[in-house]
Amino acid sequence: MGFEETTPIQEQTIPLILDKQDLIACAQTGTGKTAAYLIPTLHHLSAEESEHTRGLILAPTRELAGQIDQNIEALSYFTGVSSMSVIGGKNSESWERQRFAVTNGADIIVATPGRLITLLALNLVNFDHLEMVILDEADKMLDMGFFEDIMKIISYTPEERQTLMFSATMPRKIRELAKKILKNPQEVNLNLAKPAEGISQSAYMVFDQQKIPLLEHLIKVKEIDSMIIFASSKASVDLIELKLSRLNYDVRAMHSDKSQEERQETLREFKNKKFPIIVGTDVLARGIDIDNLSHVLNFDVPHDAEDYVHRVGRTARASKTGEAITFITPRDQHKFVRIEQLIETDIPKPQVPESLGEAPIYNPKSRGHGRGSHPRKRNNQNRNRNRRRKPGGGDRNRRNDNASQHRKQGRHSSNQNGKSNAPKDGEKSSETTSSPTNKRNRNRRRKRNKNRNPEQNSSSPNSPTQNPTQQPPDKS
Repeated sequence: MGFEETTPIQEQTIPLILDKQDLIACAQTGTGKTAAYLIPTLHHLSAEESEHTRGLILAPTRELAGQIDQNIEALSYFTGVSSMSVIGGKNSESWERQRFAVTNGADIIVATPGRLITLLALNLVNFDHLEMVILDEADKMLDMGFFEDIMKIISYTPEERQTLMFSATMPRKIRELAKKILKNPQEVNLNLAKPAEGISQSAYMVFDQQKIPLLEHLIKVKEIDSMIIFASSKASVDLIELKLSRLNYDVRAMHSDKSQEERQETLREFKNKKFPIIVGTDVLARGIDIDNLSHVLNFDVPHDAEDYVHRVGRTARASKTGEAITFITPRDQHKFVRIEQLIETDIPKPQVPESLGEAPIYNPKSRGHGRGSHPRKRNNQNRNRNRRRKPGGGDRNRRNDNASQHRKQGRHSSNQNGKSNAPKDGEKSSETTSSPTNKRNRNRRRKRNKNRNPEQNSSSPNSPTQNPTQQPPDKS
């Protein structure tokens, strides 16, 4: 297998697991956590044969579950311990294999919570003889909303069991889950939220329209052996794949909309160096072990600072070296500040090549640069915003002034003609409206009234023949 010495997380956790103690272990990604729990688990289960399932491993994604199952096959080759991955998908043959494995007692089941819940609901799984429950990437499972599923799965397991939790971060919800399912656990914490020392990190300030040209430039000037590009959404992943393909780069996309067979085939070919660039969402950020990955590029700044650590942790694994690059738009500066605060490092920010045009300046304290638009557009937006805020100079105040002027003109016209402009019952006052059509209609009515009643219009407001408070008949 190529193991020559243990990593720190393996050195500290394996003795505790062999001593059959519950454990919660946290270490940065790429430090060998999977082998830390698989080696003692296989040692324990291989001591005696059984026809029942005795080990359960829960993982957040299909890819990680499949990879754990492959590691078990490699480590248990001479032990006789069997395993089966129970993951989602629409393949009927895969479903039949999974159903056969769980009903006939595979020694270890590696499962995603959703598919295992389905099998439990169909009464196809018997955990009466279960001895070990392991939660890998427990923090990610909680982020994905699997808390209730985990608790339901645990309810099917015996009270007397050994429970292990492995995670890359230690948020409060992890400790809350540990209190519910672990008994007097031992705790191991190593270098939380710290990228590996072999990772060279850098970040570029860019506008959105500069991302693809800058990506093309970096691929040309850097020696890219293999690269993962992380994007924030599935739509962005497909768009990046399309644009890079049009530039004649061999690139594939990977996200949850792809079928399980497509995802497995894409990941397998990427690991075998069949193509150099893969674009994906954070489904690739947890636990996926790819040998000699040279570059990780964050096309979008991750929403959570911890996700940055997981993303860049795909490279420089097992004490190797790698490079992590991030694109920062003005609206993402506050997110990147949190990343630098988490890892306690000021990441270098080289300049964008001049051929790509003017780029924004990294200034996370500036409120005016938070929208990611062009500087000229931002200045226009600020001027419009300030104009609205000026007393008497904004659009809202001008509308109020115009309405007030119309009301004054109406009262002045009423006083001159000795007539009231008040509307009749059921009529809407034309003075409260300001559309051009209503103005034209009022002018037409006034002209018709003037032509039809020249004597009335020429009479004095104080004439005894006219009551100034009486409303004239509507002759229009």
